[in-house]
Amino acid sequence: MKYLKFLLIFIPISIVCEVLKVNPIWIFITSCLSILPLAGIMGEATEELSVHTGPRVGGFLNATFGNATELIIAFFALKAGLFDVVKASIAGSVIGNILLVLGASMLFGGIKFKTQKFNKNAIEVSSSMLLFAVIGLIIPAIFTHTVPAELLNKPKYEGLSIGVAIFMFLIYILGLIFSFYTHKDLYGTNHEEAVKAKWSLKKSILILILITAAIAVESEFLVSSVEHVTEIFHISEFFIGIILIPIIGNAAEHSTAIIMAIKNKMDVAIEIAIGSSLQIILFVAPVLIFISVLIGKPMDIKFNEFELISLVVAVLIANRVSSDGESNWLEGVQLVSVYIILALSFLFI
Repeated sequence: MKYLKFLLIFIPISIVCEVLKVNPIWIFITSCLSILPLAGIMGEATEELSVHTGPRVGGFLNATFGNATELIIAFFALKAGLFDVVKASIAGSVIGNILLVLGASMLFGGIKFKTQKFNKNAIEVSSSMLLFAVIGLIIPAIFTHTVPAELLNKPKYEGLSIGVAIFMFLIYILGLIFSFYTHKDLYGTNHEEAVKAKWSLKKSILILILITAAIAVESEFLVSSVEHVTEIFHISEFFIGIILIPIIGNAAEHSTAIIMAIKNKMDVAIEIAIGSSLQIILFVAPVLIFISVLIGKPMDIKFNEFELISLVVAVLIANRVSSDGESNWLEGVQLVSVYIILALSFLFI
């Protein structure tokens, strides 16, 4: 971690590159190098928060701050009318969190610890919620793929997307009430090791906010240079939207989940992975739809067949490997392998 902090020098370098409008490739590289230490610091701040608030709240806050970057990136894409990129990034974030983040956490945690246990009851609730969320996300898309185009009333279909977004947002609010108020005892996790906080609660929150803002700025630099990188390396925009942007936008929470798993805190790692996916579907996606209506560019919830299949596969596999309340490195390898297979498939679209 201390060696990564030397990479913080690339933050002012990336800003200078952006201001001077140098070759976009250099903006891309310096922004990537800037995000690495920022992600490490965010992981440290989240770990301190989890000491003060417990793993449930710590994971929730990390997912929230991590998705703030995704929301900012998607907002600017919406203003530019890049609806396909926005929807691809939503699907890619869910797939990446469930397969790549959760898989990498189980893999690296399993290498250090033979078997890692977590709160099975809490994960079952989150998994059920995730399954509902994905169903709500894909039903409008299935509707458009099965109904003939000449019978589809576009204005009414936009109303369907808004209606689905309202209900998903409502479920998100009710889920928070369930986990933090009416059934908060369900998520209680006891750790044998007593950990003393190095930072105060206020310091942890302040650092987390500042780092999130910095990551958002660097992520925006990355997005501005992606188009040029695509042209130079001949990568499809769909691949950029569903694989590259989610990895860039969620780099902070990705590293945090892995760090937590290595420290044998799988409850926090899984809460980051599944909780972030839930927030993307039930909070970020509805908010983006509401914003698109307000700016006069309504966005529907229509995903292509590849995205739909990938979402369903990711959720089913995640439910299977997390159903027994314990994990090992082989399960992590399986999840990561599925993600790599999907990424390779998207590369050739």
